[in-house]
Formats: sequence, C-alpha cells, structure tokens
Amino acid sequence: MIISFYGGKTPDDRGRFLRDIQQWPDSRLESVHDFIQWMFPLREPSGVTPDAPVLDAGTISEFRSRADLQENLRQSWLRMLKFYGFEAAPSGAEWTVKPAANFADRAENWLTPYNHNHLRITRIIKCLRTLGLDAEARAFFAALSAVYRSPQSKGAISPVTFDYWQAAVDHP
Repeated sequence: MIISFYGGKTPDDRGRFLRDIQQWPDSRLESVHDFIQWMFPLREPSGVTPDAPVLDAGTISEFRSRADLQENLRQSWLRMLKFYGFEAAPSGAEWTVKPAANFADRAENWLTPYNHNHLRITRIIKCLRTLGLDAEARAFFAALSAVYRSPQSKGAISPVTFDYWQAAVDHP
C-alpha cells in the first residue's frame, strides 16, 4: 500500500496522491492532520490515524533499495522543511539544513511550547532514518539543535521534545 502510494500509483485512504500533498500550501499542511502518517510512515501504528500505513521489514527493504522511492521521500522531506522555514542543500553525500529567509515567519507556526508540529518532526526524523535517508535526518536534527539552543527559542521546545528528536536520529 505505502509502496504504491510513494510510487505515485495509488492515493492514500482519502484519495490524495503524494505529489498533490507535496504541493499543498502551508496553510493546508497545518490544518490537515492525517497526511503526515502517509508522507512519513513508521513501524508502529498511528494512535491518531488508525488506517495509516505501518512499515514492515519488506517495505523498509524496498524503500532502501529503490531510488525512486528514496527520491520521493526526499521531496516530502524538502517540502516539510520549507513548511518549517528551513532550506536544504546537498554537499556530496551529506546535507546542510539552515533557516531560510522566511524562518521567523514560518517558526511562528511551530516554534511554540507543546506544538503538535514537534510530534510531526519526531515522526519525520524517525521515518527518514528507518527508510535510509540518514544524512537528511541528521542534517535536519543539526538544524533543529541549533534552533533549540538559540536564545530566541528559549522554552519553545521542551527538553523532553528535544530528547525525542535526539532518540529518533540516534535509534530509528
């Protein structure tokens, strides 16, 4: 199911194709809450979206071995980075993620205490690591770490949230 969705052949359970979700405006990404489990599937079932796909060993192996699925996952990641106000650039096999010019505006949407986007970020990092985009996950975590440690975000990201992000990047 998730392979076909990520391959662009079938929609999710709501009739939405990956390429369409990746083109949604930021306002829709913020207001719709059941797409993230499809864009960034995990090994464990979603407590919020019971019909969301769950990764198994075969699916993980297929994702890791198919360049088209990896690239589509990377495009999902890049879209969410933009949503959060970051930009990314490849440098060989590594990536650099840094705040974009509109970071302050975008951060107003998620850089607040106990924001639901913090859970989404954990999911994104875990999914990237699980499905083989380690460099992307680490680059995202490095950028989030810089934000967490910056004086202007004092208290907006809890130490518990940061620990979840750290665990996601260290142990997918």
